[in-house]
Amino acid sequence: MNMDDVARRGLVLLGCGKMGSAMLAGWLKGGLPAGSVWVIDPNPGDWLKRQGVHINADLPADPAIALIAVKPQMMGTALPSMQALGNGGTLFLSVAAGTPIATYEAVLGARTPVIRAMPNTPAAVGRGITALIGNAQVDEGQMALAEALMQAVGQTVRLDDEGQMDAVTGVSGSGPAYVFHLIETLAAAGAAQGLPADLAMQLAKATVAGAGALAEASEDSPSQLRVNVTSPNGTTQAALEVLMDTETGFPALLKRAVKAATDRSKELARG
Repeated sequence: MNMDDVARRGLVLLGCGKMGSAMLAGWLKGGLPAGSVWVIDPNPGDWLKRQGVHINADLPADPAIALIAVKPQMMGTALPSMQALGNGGTLFLSVAAGTPIATYEAVLGARTPVIRAMPNTPAAVGRGITALIGNAQVDEGQMALAEALMQAVGQTVRLDDEGQMDAVTGVSGSGPAYVFHLIETLAAAGAAQGLPADLAMQLAKATVAGAGALAEASEDSPSQLRVNVTSPNGTTQAALEVLMDTETGFPALLKRAVKAATDRSKELARG
C-alpha cells in the first residue's frame, strides 16, 4: 500500500482539530488530492471548508486508511461510526492519546489492521516526532504508509512493543510543555536579574530554539555540546553546578516529571 492507493481509494480523517488540521495541511502540500480526503468533524472550521475535501459526506466503501484524530473522551461515540470499515482492507491509524490497540480491535474487529501513533504538538510547524506501533494484522507496506503520512509533520520512529508508548508519552508527547515551561522560567529568571520582561522572553525563546536546532544538526552529542560551551570556573559552569545537582537539579526533577506523565498515561489507558 502506498500514497497512490490512498489517492485512489481515499483517506478518511475522523476529527480535524489542531493535530488533524496539521496533518491534513501536510498531506495536501505533499500532493494528496483534496478529492481523495473525507473529513468527519462535528464543527468544521473555515480553514477546512476552503480545502476542497469532502466534509461530513458519505464515506467511500473501501478507503485505504481511516485516521482517528478525535480527543480520547470522544472515542466512545466516534469510533463505532467506523465499524463498517473494520475487519477489511482499511488500515486504521490512531493519533488519539491513551487509547490502546485492544480498544480498536474490540470495537472494529480482531482482523482489523491497527496502528497506534503518538505525535506531538510541534507537528503544527512540521517539526513533530511520532512513535508508531502496529498490531499483528499490519504488514510492512501499511506501516510504511503510516510513516509516510506522519512524516508530513515531522520525524517518525517505530516502537518494539505497545508498552513503550506510555514512556514515549512522558518524553515526547508531553515533552513540549516541559520546554515551554523552561522558556517561561528562564525568561522570568532573566527578568529577576534586571532585564526587561519582553527582552528576557526574546532571549529565552531564541536560546531554547537555537540550542534544540544545534543539538539536532550537530554530530556531537548533547553532552559534548554542553562541555564545549562550559569554560572552567566560568559563568556556564556556575549555572550547571546548580542545574546538574543530582538531588535538586534537572537529573532528579526530569526523572520524576517523566515518570509522573508515564504513570498517568498508564492510568488513562486502563480507563
